Amino acid sequence: MKVVITQFVSLDGVSQGPGSATEDPSGGFTRGGWLVPYLDDAFVRQTSDWLDLADGLLFGRRTYEAFARDWPEIAEPDPFTVRMNALPKYVVSTTLEQADWNPTTVLRGDTVGALREAPGRELQVHGSARLAASLLDAGLVDTVRLAVAPVIVGQGRRLLTGRTDAGLQLREQGATPSGIALLEYAVSGPAPLADYQGVTPPA
Repeated sequence: MKVVITQFVSLDGVSQGPGSATEDPSGGFTRGGWLVPYLDDAFVRQTSDWLDLADGLLFGRRTYEAFARDWPEIAEPDPFTVRMNALPKYVVSTTLEQADWNPTTVLRGDTVGALREAPGRELQVHGSARLAASLLDAGLVDTVRLAVAPVIVGQGRRLLTGRTDAGLQLREQGATPSGIALLEYAVSGPAPLADYQGVTPPA
Protein backbone atom coordinates (compact mmCIF):
# COMPACT_ATOMS: atom_id res chain seq x y z
CA MET A 1 0.00 0.00 0.00
CA LYS A 2 1.09 3.54 -0.63
CA VAL A 3 1.44 5.62 2.52
CA VAL A 4 -0.48 8.84 1.91
CA ILE A 5 -0.53 11.84 4.22
CA THR A 6 -4.03 13.30 3.82
CA GLN A 7 -4.31 16.49 5.81
CA PHE A 8 -6.31 19.66 6.31
CA VAL A 9 -4.00 22.61 7.00
CA SER A 10 -4.24 26.37 7.35
CA LEU A 11 -2.13 28.75 5.31
CA ASP A 12 0.36 28.92 8.20
CA GLY A 13 0.58 25.13 8.32
CA VAL A 14 -1.61 24.41 11.36
CA SER A 15 -3.27 21.00 11.29
CA GLN A 16 -4.69 20.92 14.82
CA GLY A 17 -8.44 20.97 15.40
CA PRO A 18 -9.81 21.85 11.95
CA GLY A 19 -13.33 20.56 12.69
CA SER A 20 -14.48 22.08 15.97
CA ALA A 21 -13.45 23.94 19.10
CA THR A 22 -13.55 20.72 21.11
CA GLU A 23 -11.83 18.43 18.59
CA ASP A 24 -8.34 18.88 20.03
CA PRO A 25 -7.80 21.65 22.61
CA SER A 26 -4.53 20.11 23.82
CA GLY A 27 -1.63 22.45 24.52
CA GLY A 28 -4.05 25.30 25.21
CA PHE A 29 -5.25 25.46 21.60
CA THR A 30 -8.31 27.74 21.43
CA ARG A 31 -8.89 28.21 17.68
CA GLY A 32 -10.36 24.88 16.63
CA GLY A 33 -12.94 24.83 13.87
CA TRP A 34 -10.96 27.00 11.43
CA LEU A 35 -11.77 24.78 8.42
CA VAL A 36 -15.55 24.69 8.88
CA PRO A 37 -16.38 28.15 7.44
CA TYR A 38 -14.88 27.03 4.11
CA LEU A 39 -16.68 23.71 3.72
CA ASP A 40 -18.70 23.42 0.52
CA ASP A 41 -20.08 20.68 -1.71
CA ALA A 42 -16.95 20.57 -3.88
CA PHE A 43 -14.75 19.99 -0.85
CA VAL A 44 -17.01 17.20 0.44
CA ARG A 45 -16.96 15.49 -2.95
CA GLN A 46 -13.18 15.71 -3.21
CA THR A 47 -12.47 14.42 0.27
CA SER A 48 -14.99 11.63 -0.27
CA ASP A 49 -13.17 10.66 -3.48
CA TRP A 50 -9.87 10.63 -1.55
CA LEU A 51 -11.34 8.40 1.15
CA ASP A 52 -12.56 6.01 -1.54
CA LEU A 53 -8.89 5.25 -2.29
CA ALA A 54 -8.13 4.06 1.26
CA ASP A 55 -7.67 0.42 2.20
CA GLY A 56 -6.63 1.43 5.71
CA LEU A 57 -6.26 4.41 8.05
CA LEU A 58 -3.09 5.11 10.04
CA PHE A 59 -3.09 7.20 13.22
CA GLY A 60 -1.00 8.35 16.11
CA ARG A 61 -2.51 7.75 19.54
CA ARG A 62 -3.90 11.26 20.13
CA THR A 63 -5.76 11.47 16.82
CA TYR A 64 -6.97 7.88 17.10
CA GLU A 65 -8.53 8.52 20.50
CA ALA A 66 -10.30 11.65 19.21
CA PHE A 67 -11.59 9.89 16.09
CA ALA A 68 -12.61 6.79 18.06
CA ARG A 69 -14.61 9.02 20.38
CA ASP A 70 -16.34 11.04 17.66
CA TRP A 71 -16.89 8.95 14.52
CA PRO A 72 -19.05 6.20 16.02
CA GLU A 73 -21.40 8.96 17.21
CA ILE A 74 -21.72 10.72 13.83
CA ALA A 75 -24.94 9.52 12.27
CA GLU A 76 -25.69 8.86 8.65
CA PRO A 77 -26.31 10.37 6.13
CA ASP A 78 -22.90 11.94 6.78
CA PRO A 79 -21.04 10.78 3.62
CA PHE A 80 -17.98 9.54 5.54
CA THR A 81 -19.47 7.70 8.53
CA VAL A 82 -19.81 4.18 7.15
CA ARG A 83 -16.34 4.14 5.60
CA MET A 84 -14.54 5.73 8.54
CA ASN A 85 -16.05 3.21 10.93
CA ALA A 86 -15.58 0.17 8.66
CA LEU A 87 -12.05 0.69 7.29
CA PRO A 88 -9.15 -1.14 8.98
CA LYS A 89 -7.44 1.20 11.39
CA TYR A 90 -3.83 1.08 12.58
CA VAL A 91 -2.45 3.02 15.54
CA VAL A 92 1.26 3.61 16.07
CA SER A 93 1.60 3.74 19.84
CA THR A 94 3.59 2.27 22.71
CA THR A 95 1.11 3.53 25.34
CA LEU A 96 -2.38 2.83 23.97
CA GLU A 97 -3.91 0.13 26.14
CA GLN A 98 -7.39 -0.16 24.69
CA ALA A 99 -8.57 0.19 21.06
CA ASP A 100 -12.32 -0.28 20.78
CA TRP A 101 -12.98 1.42 17.44
CA ASN A 102 -13.03 -1.79 15.45
CA PRO A 103 -11.40 -2.98 13.34
CA THR A 104 -8.22 -1.59 14.95
CA THR A 105 -4.67 -2.93 15.16
CA VAL A 106 -2.16 -1.33 17.53
CA LEU A 107 1.31 -1.22 15.98
CA ARG A 108 4.31 -1.59 18.28
CA GLY A 109 7.75 -0.79 16.94
CA ASP A 110 8.80 -0.36 13.32
CA THR A 111 5.88 -2.02 11.52
CA VAL A 112 4.63 0.70 9.15
CA GLY A 113 7.23 -0.37 6.59
CA ALA A 114 5.74 -3.87 6.55
CA LEU A 115 2.26 -2.45 5.98
CA ARG A 116 3.63 -0.36 3.13
CA GLU A 117 4.84 -3.55 1.46
CA ALA A 118 1.45 -5.24 1.85
CA PRO A 119 -0.95 -5.39 -1.11
CA GLY A 120 -3.56 -2.66 -1.36
CA ARG A 121 -4.10 0.89 -2.53
CA GLU A 122 -3.61 3.59 0.11
CA LEU A 123 -2.83 3.62 3.82
CA GLN A 124 -3.97 7.14 4.69
CA VAL A 125 -2.65 9.22 7.59
CA HIS A 126 -5.39 11.54 8.86
CA GLY A 127 -4.48 14.13 11.49
CA SER A 128 -1.51 12.77 13.47
CA ALA A 129 0.95 15.54 12.56
CA ARG A 130 3.78 14.08 14.65
CA LEU A 131 3.35 10.67 13.05
CA ALA A 132 3.25 12.21 9.57
CA ALA A 133 6.52 14.04 10.22
CA SER A 134 8.21 10.92 11.58
CA LEU A 135 7.10 8.88 8.56
CA LEU A 136 8.53 11.50 6.22
CA ASP A 137 11.77 11.43 8.20
CA ALA A 138 11.87 7.66 7.80
CA GLY A 139 11.27 7.80 4.03
CA LEU A 140 8.00 5.90 4.33
CA VAL A 141 5.66 8.42 2.64
CA ASP A 142 4.69 8.12 -1.01
CA THR A 143 2.17 10.94 -1.38
CA VAL A 144 1.30 14.18 0.44
CA ARG A 145 -2.28 15.30 -0.15
CA LEU A 146 -3.31 18.66 1.32
CA ALA A 147 -6.46 20.72 1.62
CA VAL A 148 -5.18 24.22 2.44
CA ALA A 149 -7.77 26.57 3.97
CA PRO A 150 -7.43 30.31 3.23
CA VAL A 151 -6.93 31.25 6.86
CA ILE A 152 -4.03 32.03 9.21
CA VAL A 153 -4.73 30.38 12.54
CA GLY A 154 -1.74 31.75 14.43
CA GLN A 155 -1.34 28.95 16.97
CA GLY A 156 -1.48 25.17 17.16
CA ARG A 157 0.51 22.15 16.02
CA ARG A 158 1.84 22.41 12.53
CA LEU A 159 2.24 19.75 9.89
CA LEU A 160 5.55 18.79 8.28
CA THR A 161 7.83 19.73 11.15
CA GLY A 162 10.19 16.77 10.77
CA ARG A 163 13.96 16.84 10.84
CA THR A 164 14.51 15.53 7.29
CA ASP A 165 14.08 17.50 4.09
CA ALA A 166 12.03 16.13 1.20
CA GLY A 167 11.44 17.02 -2.42
CA LEU A 168 7.91 16.94 -3.78
CA GLN A 169 6.46 16.76 -7.28
CA LEU A 170 3.06 18.34 -7.86
CA ARG A 171 0.70 15.77 -9.37
CA GLU A 172 -2.74 17.35 -9.04
CA GLN A 173 -4.10 20.75 -8.08
CA GLY A 174 -7.43 22.47 -7.78
CA ALA A 175 -9.53 24.73 -5.61
CA THR A 176 -13.04 24.78 -4.20
CA PRO A 177 -15.43 27.73 -4.64
CA SER A 178 -14.83 28.65 -0.98
CA GLY A 179 -11.08 28.96 -1.59
CA ILE A 180 -9.63 25.71 -0.24
CA ALA A 181 -6.57 24.75 -2.32
CA LEU A 182 -6.41 21.02 -3.14
CA LEU A 183 -2.85 19.81 -3.71
CA GLU A 184 -1.38 16.37 -4.27
CA TYR A 185 2.36 15.76 -4.29
CA ALA A 186 4.51 12.70 -4.87
CA VAL A 187 7.51 12.45 -2.53
CA SER A 188 10.54 12.41 -4.81
CA GLY A 189 13.49 12.08 -2.42
CA PRO A 190 15.73 14.71 -0.80
CA ALA A 191 14.89 18.36 -1.41
CA PRO A 192 16.85 19.63 -4.45
CA LEU A 193 19.10 22.63 -3.86
CA ALA A 194 20.76 25.02 -6.31
CA ASP A 195 22.32 28.49 -6.50
CA TYR A 196 20.54 31.14 -8.53
CA GLN A 197 22.63 32.03 -11.60
CA GLY A 198 20.37 34.65 -13.14
CA VAL A 199 17.90 34.39 -15.98
CA THR A 200 19.18 33.62 -19.44
CA PRO A 201 17.56 36.08 -21.90
CA PRO A 202 15.78 34.57 -24.89
CA ALA A 203 17.88 34.20 -28.07
